[in-house]
Amino acid sequence: MRLDKFIAENTGLTRSQASKALRTGQVTVNGVVEKNSATKISEQDEICFDGEPLAWVDEGQYFMLYKPQNCVCSHDDGDYPTVFQFFDYPLTTKLHCAGRLDADTTGLVLLTDDGQWSHRITSPKHHCEKTYLVTLADPVEDFYATQFAEGILLRGEKTLTKPATLEILDDYNVNLTISEGRYHQVKRMFAALGNKVVALHRWRIGNVVLDETLAEGEFRALTEDEVASF
Repeated sequence: MRLDKFIAENTGLTRSQASKALRTGQVTVNGVVEKNSATKISEQDEICFDGEPLAWVDEGQYFMLYKPQNCVCSHDDGDYPTVFQFFDYPLTTKLHCAGRLDADTTGLVLLTDDGQWSHRITSPKHHCEKTYLVTLADPVEDFYATQFAEGILLRGEKTLTKPATLEILDDYNVNLTISEGRYHQVKRMFAALGNKVVALHRWRIGNVVLDETLAEGEFRALTEDEVASF
């Protein structure tokens, strides 16, 4: 790996800032000041920035996070903090979300540095199921389950949604399982039936279920079986 890339990924600096830090002598490799951005390094090398050693992080990182409200699944947003605030460097710069949630939606988010793995979750051709606990403004109507199973025509679209499974928990709460990810899909599906979503919580992606021991804002590494399930 190039030295400037390693510095950027492990400090939060941009590549240009990392190159400047190298030129000003802030970086040592195995105890010797190194100013060449293109220097190749490996895990056998000890890299220090301003005298502090930087750790190598193995590729192939997989986490589940309990996302709270009022944060977003992007690296940068002008209105809300991001889910990456819960991680330390260098993970903040390496990870991405394998499927996003709206700012006001809570629940399970999967994060990884493995692009092929996340593609298997987010690609429409893989039909990865997600289950949401939905709280509604008005009581559930008897015809909802049939309508979801047959597909719903969303406003502004020309094709029905894929069949979805609705489990009625009580008059105002349901579990909804969908296998696609259209823009604001769950909210728009209920809006098409004349109802409004007042709270939305994702608790399952594929065979991975949100760990009940996690509090909002907490995360844990996925098990080998959870990773292999996608």
